[in-house]
Amino acid sequence: ILGFGIYIPFSKHMHMIAAPVNVIFRSLEARGTLPPMDMEAESFGAGSAQGFSWKSLLDGYACAVCGRCTSVCPASLTGKTLSPMHIAEGIKEHLAEAGPAIISANTGGDAKEKPLFGGMLSEEAVWDCVTCGACMEECPVMVEHVDSIVEMRRNLVMEQTKMPETAQAVLVNLEQRGHPWRGTQATRTDWMEGLDVKTMAEDSEVEVLLWVGCTPALNESNQRVAKAMASLLKVAGVTFAVLGSEETCSGDPARRIGNEYLFQILAQQNILNFNKYKVKKILTLCPHCFNTIKNEYPQLGGDYEVLHYTEFVDELIQKGRIKPLKSVNIAMTYHDSCYMGRHNEIYEPPRRIARSIPGLKLVE
Repeated sequence: ILGFGIYIPFSKHMHMIAAPVNVIFRSLEARGTLPPMDMEAESFGAGSAQGFSWKSLLDGYACAVCGRCTSVCPASLTGKTLSPMHIAEGIKEHLAEAGPAIISANTGGDAKEKPLFGGMLSEEAVWDCVTCGACMEECPVMVEHVDSIVEMRRNLVMEQTKMPETAQAVLVNLEQRGHPWRGTQATRTDWMEGLDVKTMAEDSEVEVLLWVGCTPALNESNQRVAKAMASLLKVAGVTFAVLGSEETCSGDPARRIGNEYLFQILAQQNILNFNKYKVKKILTLCPHCFNTIKNEYPQLGGDYEVLHYTEFVDELIQKGRIKPLKSVNIAMTYHDSCYMGRHNEIYEPPRRIARSIPGLKLVE
């Protein structure tokens, strides 16, 4: 027993000690909340062992190598390189390899730290992640894989300017056009034609700000969503307005890709507009916008009451302000968005809406 006790810190059994500690120090924020980054730091993100937070390093030692995270990862299931288990283990492996060099550097030595990527960690795997949180939902010891992956992306993007062409195209569009989509000819106000929807510049004394988002505003097929929401709010007697041409991307794509600087620029621009019009309640259509404005804007001083439209519509039905009357005779399964379900634990409102529709059969 004593021999095994000595062996534990040097073996895979270290997780028996680290796992309880990891659970105690897990983030108490909503799961979709990424940690902020100091823009005045000497380096950005994690390009070496020293770039990771102590919690990310602890994650590696807490990992039990059970493989549950990898077994539910959509990237892994579709044959991509990413294995969340190997991300956690790879960080631990790199720290073990880099330790002597770090100690040497702190004591005046000249030993060089080994590169981060190689072995279990690869750049390709870092870019495979869609930040869905399935790995974190499944992990029995509360390893926070997504935070570590985004920290590595931040270093690749902001320090090394290394990223896939698709990610680069999104960032260029966000910088130049204020939205991630290439080729769209629509403006942020086209969907409003003929609906008598006011902007905040015209009337800011309203119950809610309807945050339309890039896709419902600019994608022709998705414009029907914004139109339907505006019609529903009018039927319910809810006074609302939109930002119109003043609205820009919430910054969510930039932050998840790893360009924290661009995210903060876009977020602060929106926060200035919210504060200018004294916005108190924001209604979003997009789960990503909901998560970012609700959980991450407070990091930059933007505190507002933020509701996803499913929450708001469910509330209107419960209060009797609207009542579904038309029978819809179909069997339906509701697919939970990662950023509503796993990341913010909002499961019931959309199901209550479905159950309130006559003739509709909800099947899980």
